[in-house]
Amino acid sequence: MSMAYEEYMRQMVKPMRAELTNAGFQELTTEEDVKAFMEKAQGTTLVVVNSVCGCAAGLARPAATQAVMQAENAPDHLVTVFAGQDKEATAAMRGYFEGLEASSPSMALLKGDKVVHFIPRHEIEGNTIENIMENLLGAFDAVK
Repeated sequence: MSMAYEEYMRQMVKPMRAELTNAGFQELTTEEDVKAFMEKAQGTTLVVVNSVCGCAAGLARPAATQAVMQAENAPDHLVTVFAGQDKEATAAMRGYFEGLEASSPSMALLKGDKVVHFIPRHEIEGNTIENIMENLLGAFDAVK
């Protein structure tokens, strides 16, 4: 790929990244970032596998940020990897999603380094923000 294309994509996804980081999500952009985070993972963590698609923009990111803001039992940690952009980080995080098909966008609630709840793309796309939030909030309450 050309350097111009790579730079264009980096610029294009900045607001997509910022939507989550401005809401308190820590971006894990390298395989090493993921490994370092997961080696110390304690408590609960919400992982958002971000994407450039419309269902990430219109549903996944808003639902995740709003659910966290409204939660009585919010996860201890909020992290995100960006599928298609930070490929090694995304692959490393998906390595912890044992038995689950790669899906982006998606959301995983972890307890320690184990997935206890997963929302794949097919449960995001065509759904409502409210239903996705309800799904997340129920999972947060069940795990705490």
